[in-house]
Amino acid sequence: MLMRLLAAGTRMPAWVDAGVADYAGRLRGDYRLELVEIELGRRGSGDAGRAVETEGERMLAAAGPKSALVALQVGGRALSTEQLARWLEDRARLGEPLAFCIGGPDGLAPAVDKRACLRWSLSPLTLPHGLARVVVAEALYRAVSVIKGLPYHRP
Repeated sequence: MLMRLLAAGTRMPAWVDAGVADYAGRLRGDYRLELVEIELGRRGSGDAGRAVETEGERMLAAAGPKSALVALQVGGRALSTEQLARWLEDRARLGEPLAFCIGGPDGLAPAVDKRACLRWSLSPLTLPHGLARVVVAEALYRAVSVIKGLPYHRP
C-alpha cells in the first residue's frame, strides 16, 4: 500500500528531511511511504484564508481522486500504535492508497478535512510542521513493524 505524506511547505531543516527519509527508506514492500511537499499559498495582509484554500487545492490534486485522506488535526482522534496498525491493515484490505495531510502555518484546508476518512491527532499539543512530518513517518513505520511482527516496537 502506498502511503503519501502530503505536507505543506518546502523549506524544512535538514534534520526533518533526514528523519522522514530514514523512516521512508525503512518502509518497503507491502507498505511504502513517500513524501510530497506542497507549495505554500501566497500570504499577503489578511489573505491567510485564500492561502490555506490554495494549499488545500494543491493537496487534493497531489492525493488524487482514489486516495483515502487522513487529516492531521490537533482535535482529531488519538491512536495507540496498535490501533494505528489495525487501522492500516483494514485500509490495506481496501486496496486504496493513503494520503496523510499536514497543513501549513494557518492550518489544513476545510476541503481536505471534509474529504478525510480519519482526523488523526498526534498530540493535544500543536507541533511544528517539520516535527509532525517526522512523528508521522516514525508512527507509520512503528505500526507497520507491529503488522509485520518486527522487533522495533516494544510496548
